[in-house]
Amino acid sequence: MQKLLIIGATSAIAEATARRFALRGYRLHLLGRNGERLASLADDLRVRGASAANHAFFDANDLDSHPAVLDAAIAELGGLDMVLIAHGTLGDQKACEQSVELTMQELKTNVLSVIGLLTTLANHFEAQGHGSIAVIGSVAGDRGRQSNYVYGTAKGALALFLQGMRNRLSKRGVQVLTIKPGFVDTPMTASFPKGPLWATPDKVAEDIEKAIDKRRDVLYTPGFWRLIMLIIKSVPEAIFKRLSL
Repeated sequence: MQKLLIIGATSAIAEATARRFALRGYRLHLLGRNGERLASLADDLRVRGASAANHAFFDANDLDSHPAVLDAAIAELGGLDMVLIAHGTLGDQKACEQSVELTMQELKTNVLSVIGLLTTLANHFEAQGHGSIAVIGSVAGDRGRQSNYVYGTAKGALALFLQGMRNRLSKRGVQVLTIKPGFVDTPMTASFPKGPLWATPDKVAEDIEKAIDKRRDVLYTPGFWRLIMLIIKSVPEAIFKRLSL
């Protein structure tokens, strides 16, 4: 029986991914801040076929709580085969430009809290010599743009951290998957105008499931974002800095 821990379990992508692994009979443990939504999701996952679905409160920005929360989750699951880290915020770039405090808070939520979790989890997986670590980042981390460079900074730093972890843990048979979604239609992006480049959480979840099964290293989802970001990254800086992106 496979055991999966999902951190930030009430995000739209995490919920869609959890449902896919519930159908496969996984034992699930959900962490997040909204107890009512976690309980509802856990009920839904059990109906869909999860062998177990439990949940607990977790505030990712309470860095001191990480070791105890992770230990409790692993004990509840009876081990750990896979973890999906899915929490994060999409802050207001203009507001961040005017506030050091807000900028630091966004970086704490989107990268520092994740690095804290990964540091503890990496040691666990390295010791046991198997498993999968999957983390939701963003294509925004591939190149800094004026419209979201605080968010992009967090995701870029996270991608680099995961790359180093992958280099370390691959020697122990541990998969480290960096997930880079493009535009996804979720409550976090409800105010954005939608277009043909937008994907559903279900599509992203389908791609995540396949990438984990195939033990991929980096996932752009939907796949066309790999080409889009390749083009964006190839624009010379002298030209790129004149663009309004």
